[in-house]
Amino acid sequence: MFSQLYTVLSQDEICADPSAYLLDRRRRYLSENVTVVQPKSVQSVRNLMRLCSQHGIAVTPQGGNTGLVGGSTAQGGIIVNLSRLNAIRDINIADNTITVEAGCILQNVQAAASEAGRFFPLSLASEGSCQIGGNIACNAGGLNVLRYGTMRDLVLGLEVVLPNGELISHLQPLHKNTSGYELKHLFIGSEGTLGIITAATLKLFAPAQTVETAWIGVESVEQAVGLLSAIRNRFAERVCSFELVSRFALSLSLEYSNLTPPLDASWHILLELTDSLPDENLSSCLADFLYEQGFHNAVIAQTGQERHELWTLRENISAAQSRLGVSIKHDIALPIARVAEFVTSCGTVLRQRYSDIRIVVFGHLGDGSLHYNTFLPDVCDNGVYAYEEAINEIVYRHVLQQGGTIAAEHGIGCLKRNLLPLVRNSEELALMSAVKKQLDPNGIMNPGKLLPELI
Repeated sequence: MFSQLYTVLSQDEICADPSAYLLDRRRRYLSENVTVVQPKSVQSVRNLMRLCSQHGIAVTPQGGNTGLVGGSTAQGGIIVNLSRLNAIRDINIADNTITVEAGCILQNVQAAASEAGRFFPLSLASEGSCQIGGNIACNAGGLNVLRYGTMRDLVLGLEVVLPNGELISHLQPLHKNTSGYELKHLFIGSEGTLGIITAATLKLFAPAQTVETAWIGVESVEQAVGLLSAIRNRFAERVCSFELVSRFALSLSLEYSNLTPPLDASWHILLELTDSLPDENLSSCLADFLYEQGFHNAVIAQTGQERHELWTLRENISAAQSRLGVSIKHDIALPIARVAEFVTSCGTVLRQRYSDIRIVVFGHLGDGSLHYNTFLPDVCDNGVYAYEEAINEIVYRHVLQQGGTIAAEHGIGCLKRNLLPLVRNSEELALMSAVKKQLDPNGIMNPGKLLPELI
């Protein structure tokens, strides 16, 4: 394989020490029998894909390797790490767009937008290492979905190398285009199974000139949902983030972060309002609203440091829970009106089955998505995965009963591929299979991911 690769790639595009790219973030999946390449140009990607198509070599696209479902690991073939395709090609102020290559780190895109006096709203815990191509391939969401939408809503155009090496490039900053099928949506959320995203044109927005951040204590998830409805009705598009945190999740983050608790409550909401115009009255309007609605157990950040500390408590939950050991993670979404019933009923059944189970609940209540992570105190290592099927059966049964989905942000990867029929019917799966076979007839793109084995 090496001799063939040298005919289409330069020597420095073939990784001499691939060890940093083989293990996934959760240390659960390890790539084996693979060659890692790091193309420096779109033409190199095209040349590589032609070679792989001709010889039936499996190809696994990889961004920052921050995924949690094994989507960027492989058993054989070639891992195409896109970190060297990292140019910011253009910032277009008139159209409020930025065109970047797939290997750009999200935080660098945010910074480039800020330097141009604009705002790119995608915000994730892994933004210092995740890459735009991976964000698009998994249709990332994050903290600001409530106001700005998911990655699907932020992409105006894509450049994609198909499995046969052909290039589809529509990077023009067009805000309207009704000329036929919108093909970019095939690749957004496709998890690298249809082609390799090499660049994208993304929407930019005006930066916020007013930011108000509040931490609010509530006694139930039902009360939190009521607050969400009321605050969206009052503040409309100014509502940017609405995060739910359980008491247990907060306690873990407090210890990890070494911070003082903002208040005491059974459940907590981290709320943020933003406005592109200066508004000195927004803080008092928010305070009056909370008081009038009966939410007296609340604090509103008065300084940038206080705001930072509130967000630190939210963002550190993922790292803080690691002291409990290895978790069985659930990245789920439900209709917002059904979240409370899910949390109550699923938690009850899990505790009946496993009396000592610990459940860490937090997430983006504003769009109905939750991180629902379970820990068994007596099993702190990867041995906990022996219980995964049984715990998943309980969690996903309750998710489906409430009309939810088993994958909200992290994707399907190889972890959930055989569970996809739970949320997609046979007609949908057949259509997905037909698209896959049309674009990737040799099945070389990220095999073993997303689509079930029987497809």
